[in-house]
Amino acid sequence: MLAFPLTRAASTLPRRLVLGLAAASLALAAGCASLGNQTISSEVSSYGEWPAGRSLGTYQFERLPSQEARAQEQAELESAARTAIERAGFRPAAPSAQADVLVQVGARSTRLDRSTWDDRWWPRVSVWGGRGIYWGLQAPIATASRIDREVAVLLRDRASGKTLYETRANNTGFTGTDMALLAAMFDAAMKDFPRPAVSPRRVDTPLQPAAAAMPTAGTAPASPPVTPPAGPPVVR
Repeated sequence: MLAFPLTRAASTLPRRLVLGLAAASLALAAGCASLGNQTISSEVSSYGEWPAGRSLGTYQFERLPSQEARAQEQAELESAARTAIERAGFRPAAPSAQADVLVQVGARSTRLDRSTWDDRWWPRVSVWGGRGIYWGLQAPIATASRIDREVAVLLRDRASGKTLYETRANNTGFTGTDMALLAAMFDAAMKDFPRPAVSPRRVDTPLQPAAAAMPTAGTAPASPPVTPPAGPPVVR
């Protein structure tokens, strides 16, 4: 944090300048503090209507064979989604019980490298001075990496296999993807559940530290994920 100590040398400065520096220091401190209150803006699309009169009940994660092959990665993704699902009103099924609802979660993150030449308004010629004026092509001076991210949640009735609700959240940025960010996107995806909502819509959610995004010790154990039989709806 920058500071502006009022030293003996500073005391010789005009009073207005000293007060201005002090005010700038306070403003900078407030700005630094606000960096911890970040929000993530996502575009959310939701489909399906929760059956009228049906309670939410218990849930259990369901994995596709391809997700089961990456069990550790999928377990981390399910942990990132768990808070949003339980905040919506679902309860984890006991390990020995069958859940009322099966939940599939998925995520993708795609990095796109973009050159300054991709912008049609970026100048592509340079003027060189000397004994005349010369025109030539200008090489791109920077490359920006854009990250496109998406999370998806699919809720199915365990007894019938019927899809009850599908929701997705998309986000684009220039920072890396971690579980805290994905947890905020899952919050956005489930924020309006089970009410019908306009799709797509913008949803802002707070970004919690990675430690806060994960379930804490002492959380009730959930039933292990199940692998569905062939032919269920999938989260792509």
